[in-house]
Amino acid sequence: MDKKKVTFFIVNNQTGKTRKVVLSSSWLKALSFIMAILIVIFAAGFVDYFGLLLQAMENKRLKAENAQLNKQFQMVESKVSALENSLERVKTFTTKLKLITNVDAEDRITKLTMGPKPAANQQVEEYEPMEQRQDTATMTKQDQVYANKKPLDEQKGELADEDAGKDYASIVVRIDKAVKETQLKEQSVIDLWESLSERQSLLNATPNVKPARGWITSRFGYRTSPFSGKTALHAGLDIAAAPGSPVYAPADGVVAFASYDESYGKLISVDHGFGVSTRFGHLSQIYVQVGQRINKWDVIGAVGNTGRSTGPHLHYEVRINGTPVDPINYILDE
Repeated sequence: MDKKKVTFFIVNNQTGKTRKVVLSSSWLKALSFIMAILIVIFAAGFVDYFGLLLQAMENKRLKAENAQLNKQFQMVESKVSALENSLERVKTFTTKLKLITNVDAEDRITKLTMGPKPAANQQVEEYEPMEQRQDTATMTKQDQVYANKKPLDEQKGELADEDAGKDYASIVVRIDKAVKETQLKEQSVIDLWESLSERQSLLNATPNVKPARGWITSRFGYRTSPFSGKTALHAGLDIAAAPGSPVYAPADGVVAFASYDESYGKLISVDHGFGVSTRFGHLSQIYVQVGQRINKWDVIGAVGNTGRSTGPHLHYEVRINGTPVDPINYILDE
Protein backbone atom coordinates (compact mmCIF):
# COMPACT_ATOMS: atom_id res chain seq x y z
CA MET A 1 0.00 0.00 0.00
CA ASP A 2 1.32 3.37 -0.98
CA LYS A 3 1.68 5.41 2.22
CA LYS A 4 3.33 8.42 0.65
CA LYS A 5 1.74 11.68 1.71
CA VAL A 6 2.05 15.26 0.59
CA THR A 7 1.76 18.10 3.09
CA PHE A 8 0.53 21.60 2.11
CA PHE A 9 1.02 24.58 4.45
CA ILE A 10 -1.46 27.44 4.01
CA VAL A 11 -0.30 30.70 5.67
CA ASN A 12 -2.63 33.65 6.28
CA ASN A 13 -0.68 36.86 5.65
CA GLN A 14 -2.95 38.97 7.85
CA THR A 15 -3.16 36.81 10.97
CA GLY A 16 -0.03 34.82 10.47
CA LYS A 17 -1.84 31.59 11.21
CA THR A 18 -0.73 28.48 9.40
CA ARG A 19 -2.86 25.55 8.35
CA LYS A 20 -1.51 22.21 7.37
CA VAL A 21 -3.21 19.99 4.81
CA VAL A 22 -1.98 16.45 4.41
CA LEU A 23 -3.03 14.49 1.32
CA SER A 24 -2.14 11.01 0.36
CA SER A 25 -0.59 10.44 -3.03
CA SER A 26 -3.73 8.67 -4.23
CA TRP A 27 -5.91 11.69 -3.42
CA LEU A 28 -3.36 13.95 -5.09
CA LYS A 29 -3.49 11.84 -8.22
CA ALA A 30 -7.26 11.89 -8.19
CA LEU A 31 -7.36 15.66 -7.82
CA SER A 32 -4.80 16.03 -10.60
CA PHE A 33 -6.88 13.81 -12.87
CA ILE A 34 -10.04 15.81 -12.10
CA MET A 35 -8.22 19.09 -12.79
CA ALA A 36 -6.95 17.73 -16.09
CA ILE A 37 -10.45 16.70 -17.11
CA LEU A 38 -11.79 20.14 -16.17
CA ILE A 39 -9.05 21.82 -18.20
CA VAL A 40 -9.80 19.63 -21.22
CA ILE A 41 -13.54 20.34 -20.92
CA PHE A 42 -12.87 24.08 -20.63
CA ALA A 43 -10.53 24.02 -23.63
CA ALA A 44 -13.05 22.03 -25.70
CA GLY A 45 -15.82 24.44 -24.74
CA PHE A 46 -13.64 27.43 -25.67
CA VAL A 47 -12.76 25.90 -29.04
CA ASP A 48 -16.39 25.02 -29.71
CA TYR A 49 -17.53 28.53 -28.77
CA PHE A 50 -14.88 30.05 -31.00
CA GLY A 51 -16.01 27.79 -33.88
CA LEU A 52 -19.63 28.77 -33.36
CA LEU A 53 -18.59 32.44 -33.36
CA LEU A 54 -16.76 31.99 -36.68
CA GLN A 55 -19.74 30.09 -38.12
CA ALA A 56 -22.09 32.85 -37.04
CA MET A 57 -19.86 35.43 -38.74
CA GLU A 58 -19.75 33.28 -41.89
CA ASN A 59 -23.54 32.85 -41.84
CA LYS A 60 -23.92 36.60 -41.49
CA ARG A 61 -21.62 37.15 -44.47
CA LEU A 62 -23.44 34.54 -46.57
CA LYS A 63 -26.78 36.08 -45.67
CA ALA A 64 -25.54 39.49 -46.81
CA GLU A 65 -24.21 37.97 -50.05
CA ASN A 66 -27.49 36.13 -50.57
CA ALA A 67 -29.44 39.34 -50.11
CA GLN A 68 -27.14 41.08 -52.60
CA LEU A 69 -27.51 38.22 -55.09
CA ASN A 70 -31.30 38.37 -54.72
CA LYS A 71 -31.22 42.09 -55.51
CA GLN A 72 -28.96 41.49 -58.49
CA PHE A 73 -31.18 38.64 -59.69
CA GLN A 74 -34.26 40.84 -59.43
CA MET A 75 -32.42 43.57 -61.32
CA VAL A 76 -31.42 41.13 -64.08
CA GLU A 77 -34.97 39.79 -64.24
CA SER A 78 -36.35 43.32 -64.55
CA LYS A 79 -33.87 44.13 -67.31
CA VAL A 80 -34.78 40.94 -69.18
CA SER A 81 -38.44 41.86 -68.87
CA ALA A 82 -37.65 45.35 -70.17
CA LEU A 83 -35.71 43.80 -73.07
CA GLU A 84 -38.63 41.52 -73.90
CA ASN A 85 -41.06 44.45 -73.76
CA SER A 86 -38.75 46.50 -75.96
CA LEU A 87 -38.52 43.66 -78.47
CA GLU A 88 -42.29 43.39 -78.51
CA ARG A 89 -42.58 47.12 -79.20
CA VAL A 90 -40.00 46.82 -81.99
CA LYS A 91 -41.95 43.88 -83.42
CA THR A 92 -45.19 45.84 -83.35
CA PHE A 93 -43.54 48.94 -84.82
CA THR A 94 -41.85 46.93 -87.58
CA THR A 95 -45.11 45.20 -88.46
CA LYS A 96 -46.96 48.50 -88.66
CA LEU A 97 -44.16 50.09 -90.67
CA LYS A 98 -44.22 47.22 -93.14
CA LEU A 99 -47.98 47.58 -93.46
CA ILE A 100 -47.62 51.29 -94.01
CA THR A 101 -44.91 50.97 -96.64
CA ASN A 102 -45.75 47.73 -98.45
CA VAL A 103 -49.55 47.53 -98.92
CA ASP A 104 -52.23 49.72 -100.41
CA ALA A 105 -54.25 52.10 -98.26
CA GLU A 106 -57.48 50.03 -98.11
CA ASP A 107 -55.70 46.78 -97.20
CA ARG A 108 -53.50 48.66 -94.75
CA ILE A 109 -56.47 50.18 -92.92
CA THR A 110 -58.23 46.81 -92.83
CA LYS A 111 -55.21 45.04 -91.33
CA LEU A 112 -54.47 47.78 -88.82
CA THR A 113 -58.06 47.93 -87.58
CA MET A 114 -59.31 44.38 -87.90
CA GLY A 115 -56.20 42.23 -88.24
CA PRO A 116 -55.45 39.78 -91.05
CA LYS A 117 -58.31 37.86 -92.60
CA PRO A 118 -58.43 34.11 -91.79
CA ALA A 119 -57.69 31.60 -94.50
CA ALA A 120 -60.49 29.63 -96.13
CA ASN A 121 -59.76 26.45 -94.14
CA GLN A 122 -58.69 28.21 -90.94
CA GLN A 123 -60.86 27.66 -87.86
CA VAL A 124 -62.13 30.89 -86.29
CA GLU A 125 -62.48 31.03 -82.51
CA GLU A 126 -65.91 32.15 -81.41
CA TYR A 127 -67.40 33.18 -78.07
CA GLU A 128 -69.36 30.41 -76.40
CA PRO A 129 -73.11 31.02 -76.07
CA MET A 130 -74.40 32.39 -72.78
CA GLU A 131 -76.33 29.23 -71.96
CA GLN A 132 -73.14 27.13 -72.25
CA ARG A 133 -71.06 29.24 -69.90
CA GLN A 134 -70.30 28.17 -66.32
CA ASP A 135 -72.15 29.71 -63.42
CA THR A 136 -70.59 32.48 -61.35
CA ALA A 137 -69.84 30.30 -58.30
CA THR A 138 -67.89 27.75 -60.35
CA MET A 139 -65.87 30.44 -62.11
CA THR A 140 -65.12 32.16 -58.76
CA LYS A 141 -63.95 28.84 -57.26
CA GLN A 142 -61.60 28.29 -60.21
CA ASP A 143 -60.24 31.81 -59.94
CA GLN A 144 -59.30 31.21 -56.29
CA VAL A 145 -56.77 28.59 -57.40
CA TYR A 146 -54.80 31.34 -59.10
CA ALA A 147 -55.64 34.11 -56.64
CA ASN A 148 -54.21 32.46 -53.48
CA LYS A 149 -50.54 33.27 -53.67
CA LYS A 150 -47.89 33.40 -50.98
CA PRO A 151 -46.99 36.97 -49.99
CA LEU A 152 -43.55 38.32 -50.76
CA ASP A 153 -41.07 38.43 -47.87
CA GLU A 154 -39.02 41.44 -48.93
CA GLN A 155 -36.92 41.54 -45.77
CA LYS A 156 -35.48 38.10 -46.53
CA GLY A 157 -35.01 38.97 -50.16
CA GLU A 158 -37.45 36.32 -51.37
CA LEU A 159 -39.07 36.37 -54.78
CA ALA A 160 -42.82 36.18 -55.08
CA ASP A 161 -44.45 32.89 -56.05
CA GLU A 162 -45.71 34.53 -59.18
CA ASP A 163 -42.07 34.70 -60.21
CA ALA A 164 -41.64 30.96 -59.71
CA GLY A 165 -39.71 29.55 -62.59
CA LYS A 166 -37.79 32.80 -62.96
CA ASP A 167 -34.67 31.18 -61.57
CA TYR A 168 -31.22 31.30 -63.11
CA ALA A 169 -31.96 28.60 -65.69
CA SER A 170 -35.20 30.23 -66.86
CA ILE A 171 -33.51 33.65 -67.01
CA VAL A 172 -30.77 32.16 -69.20
CA VAL A 173 -33.39 30.63 -71.49
CA ARG A 174 -35.25 33.94 -71.72
CA ILE A 175 -32.01 35.82 -72.44
CA ASP A 176 -31.08 33.34 -75.19
CA LYS A 177 -34.55 33.66 -76.66
CA ALA A 178 -34.36 37.46 -76.50
CA VAL A 179 -30.96 37.42 -78.22
CA LYS A 180 -32.30 35.22 -81.02
CA GLU A 181 -35.35 37.45 -81.39
CA THR A 182 -33.04 40.47 -81.46
CA GLN A 183 -31.10 38.93 -84.33
CA LEU A 184 -34.33 38.20 -86.19
CA LYS A 185 -35.64 41.72 -85.53
CA GLU A 186 -32.30 43.13 -86.67
CA GLN A 187 -32.55 41.23 -89.96
CA SER A 188 -36.18 42.31 -90.31
CA VAL A 189 -35.26 45.95 -89.73
CA ILE A 190 -32.37 45.63 -92.20
CA ASP A 191 -34.75 44.25 -94.82
CA LEU A 192 -37.21 47.02 -94.07
CA TRP A 193 -34.44 49.61 -94.26
CA GLU A 194 -33.35 48.26 -97.64
CA SER A 195 -36.95 48.45 -98.82
CA LEU A 196 -37.30 52.00 -97.53
CA SER A 197 -33.90 52.92 -98.99
CA GLU A 198 -35.05 51.64 -102.36
CA ARG A 199 -38.22 53.67 -102.01
CA GLN A 200 -36.16 56.67 -100.92
CA SER A 201 -33.95 56.18 -103.96
CA LEU A 202 -37.08 56.00 -106.12
CA LEU A 203 -38.38 59.19 -104.50
CA ASN A 204 -35.06 60.96 -105.00
CA ALA A 205 -35.00 59.79 -108.62
CA THR A 206 -38.53 61.01 -109.35
CA PRO A 207 -38.69 64.55 -110.83
CA ASN A 208 -40.93 66.75 -108.70
CA VAL A 209 -39.84 70.40 -109.17
CA LYS A 210 -39.94 72.98 -111.91
CA PRO A 211 -36.51 73.00 -113.61
CA ALA A 212 -36.49 76.74 -114.41
CA ARG A 213 -38.10 79.90 -113.04
CA GLY A 214 -40.52 81.30 -115.59
CA TRP A 215 -43.98 80.90 -117.00
CA ILE A 216 -45.32 78.03 -119.08
CA THR A 217 -46.06 79.09 -122.65
CA SER A 218 -46.89 75.70 -124.16
CA ARG A 219 -48.09 72.52 -122.44
CA PHE A 220 -47.82 68.83 -123.20
CA GLY A 221 -50.17 67.48 -125.89
CA TYR A 222 -51.14 67.88 -129.48
CA ARG A 223 -50.85 71.37 -130.98
CA THR A 224 -50.29 73.10 -134.28
CA SER A 225 -46.58 73.11 -134.99
CA PRO A 226 -45.19 76.65 -135.43
CA PHE A 227 -42.81 75.31 -138.07
CA SER A 228 -44.96 72.97 -140.21
CA GLY A 229 -48.44 74.28 -139.40
CA LYS A 230 -49.62 70.72 -138.88
CA THR A 231 -50.97 69.06 -135.73
CA ALA A 232 -48.16 67.35 -133.86
CA LEU A 233 -47.46 66.08 -130.36
CA HIS A 234 -45.63 68.54 -128.17
CA ALA A 235 -43.75 66.10 -125.94
CA GLY A 236 -42.94 68.49 -123.11
CA LEU A 237 -43.40 71.88 -121.47
CA ASP A 238 -42.07 75.19 -122.77
CA ILE A 239 -40.96 77.43 -119.89
CA ALA A 240 -40.23 81.01 -120.99
CA ALA A 241 -37.33 82.68 -119.14
CA ALA A 242 -34.58 85.20 -119.73
CA PRO A 243 -31.56 83.91 -121.66
CA GLY A 244 -28.89 82.61 -119.28
CA SER A 245 -31.39 81.77 -116.50
CA PRO A 246 -30.25 78.68 -114.58
CA VAL A 247 -31.74 75.28 -115.33
CA TYR A 248 -31.97 73.00 -112.27
CA ALA A 249 -31.97 69.21 -112.05
CA PRO A 250 -35.46 68.15 -110.86
CA ALA A 251 -34.12 64.91 -109.27
CA ASP A 252 -30.96 62.87 -108.73
CA GLY A 253 -29.54 61.11 -111.76
CA VAL A 254 -26.69 60.59 -114.23
CA VAL A 255 -26.13 62.68 -117.36
CA ALA A 256 -26.81 60.47 -120.39
CA PHE A 257 -26.46 63.10 -123.14
CA ALA A 258 -24.93 66.60 -123.19
CA SER A 259 -24.37 67.94 -126.70
CA TYR A 260 -26.01 69.63 -129.67
CA ASP A 261 -29.11 68.21 -131.39
CA GLU A 262 -30.53 69.51 -134.65
CA SER A 263 -34.05 69.92 -133.27
CA TYR A 264 -33.42 70.43 -129.53
CA GLY A 265 -30.34 72.60 -129.96
CA LYS A 266 -28.05 72.27 -126.96
CA LEU A 267 -29.62 69.33 -125.16
CA ILE A 268 -29.12 67.60 -121.82
CA SER A 269 -30.66 64.22 -121.08
CA VAL A 270 -30.57 62.84 -117.52
CA ASP A 271 -31.17 59.21 -116.58
CA HIS A 272 -32.78 59.08 -113.11
CA GLY A 273 -33.05 55.29 -112.95
CA PHE A 274 -36.20 53.19 -112.55
CA GLY A 275 -36.98 53.94 -116.22
CA VAL A 276 -37.31 57.69 -115.61
CA SER A 277 -35.43 60.23 -117.76
CA THR A 278 -35.68 63.97 -118.43
CA ARG A 279 -34.67 66.23 -121.32
CA PHE A 280 -33.72 69.91 -121.35
CA GLY A 281 -33.63 71.54 -124.79
CA HIS A 282 -32.74 74.87 -126.50
CA LEU A 283 -30.07 75.64 -123.87
CA SER A 284 -27.52 78.39 -124.26
CA GLN A 285 -24.97 76.73 -121.97
CA ILE A 286 -24.27 73.15 -120.83
CA TYR A 287 -22.53 72.83 -117.44
CA VAL A 288 -22.39 69.02 -117.12
CA GLN A 289 -20.71 66.11 -118.88
CA VAL A 290 -21.89 62.67 -119.93
CA GLY A 291 -21.58 60.19 -117.05
CA GLN A 292 -21.60 62.91 -114.40
CA ARG A 293 -23.76 62.16 -111.33
CA ILE A 294 -25.96 65.07 -110.37
CA ASN A 295 -28.24 65.83 -107.44
CA LYS A 296 -31.57 67.56 -107.21
CA TRP A 297 -31.28 71.37 -107.56
CA ASP A 298 -27.86 71.19 -109.21
CA VAL A 299 -27.50 73.82 -111.98
CA ILE A 300 -26.94 71.81 -115.15
CA GLY A 301 -27.38 74.45 -117.85
CA ALA A 302 -28.77 77.85 -118.88
CA VAL A 303 -31.91 78.86 -120.76
CA GLY A 304 -31.28 79.68 -124.44
CA ASN A 305 -32.69 79.80 -127.95
CA THR A 306 -30.74 77.13 -129.83
CA GLY A 307 -32.09 74.56 -132.31
CA ARG A 308 -35.65 74.80 -133.67
CA SER A 309 -36.86 77.53 -131.32
CA THR A 310 -38.93 80.66 -131.74
CA GLY A 311 -37.58 82.46 -128.67
CA PRO A 312 -35.67 82.03 -125.41
CA HIS A 313 -37.23 79.25 -123.40
CA LEU A 314 -36.58 75.81 -121.86
CA HIS A 315 -38.15 72.75 -123.45
CA TYR A 316 -38.61 70.24 -120.62
CA GLU A 317 -39.58 66.59 -121.09
CA VAL A 318 -40.22 63.67 -118.73
CA ARG A 319 -40.05 60.18 -120.21
CA ILE A 320 -41.00 56.85 -118.60
CA ASN A 321 -39.29 53.92 -120.29
CA GLY A 322 -38.71 56.17 -123.31
CA THR A 323 -42.35 57.29 -123.63
CA PRO A 324 -43.06 61.03 -123.16
CA VAL A 325 -45.53 61.86 -120.35
CA ASP A 326 -46.99 65.13 -119.17
CA PRO A 327 -44.27 66.88 -117.11
CA ILE A 328 -46.85 68.92 -115.23
CA ASN A 329 -47.68 65.77 -113.26
CA TYR A 330 -44.08 65.75 -112.00
CA ILE A 331 -44.01 69.36 -110.82
CA LEU A 332 -45.27 69.58 -107.24
CA ASP A 333 -44.57 73.29 -106.81
CA GLU A 334 -46.65 74.40 -109.79
